[in-house]
Amino acid sequence: MTVTKSLPASAAEAAEAARLDASVEPPAQSRPLPAALLRGARCLCPACGQGSLFSSYIKVAPYCPKCAEELYHQRADDAPPYAVIFVVGHIVVPLMVLVEELFRPELWVHLSLWLPLTLGLCLALLPPLKGMLVNLQWALRMHGFDPASEEREAPPDGVKPVVRAVRPIR
Repeated sequence: MTVTKSLPASAAEAAEAARLDASVEPPAQSRPLPAALLRGARCLCPACGQGSLFSSYIKVAPYCPKCAEELYHQRADDAPPYAVIFVVGHIVVPLMVLVEELFRPELWVHLSLWLPLTLGLCLALLPPLKGMLVNLQWALRMHGFDPASEEREAPPDGVKPVVRAVRPIR
């Protein structure tokens, strides 16, 4: 006859809870949304806030030049121009109506005033709004910005992956 020793119910439950806790991955590093949006408005890397987000006017760099954060996962697509049209429209149209009602200028005055203002605002607002959208995707771990995501993809052709150096803790 063999005697099996069993744990009390509370100890067995504690062992099961410990086993389940060990199988759960540690929580991912926090990515604060307000800081990411501010960095995006300044066209800076969402991770470090030091490197430039863009390699040219509105072309997102594949990696941050300072911290090597992968940025090629972004999927801004057509959203930034729509946001710019929305914002600029809400600025220019009320001003246009106000000037028309107060002064009733000629058509050439309207054209010479509102076309350059609209174009200038669009060109000035496009990079910050695109930066905010890319950094929003990063903060919410969208489109491959999550290291454990199924959506992660290889770097685009011609872009070599950056190997991050691990600094020893002193």
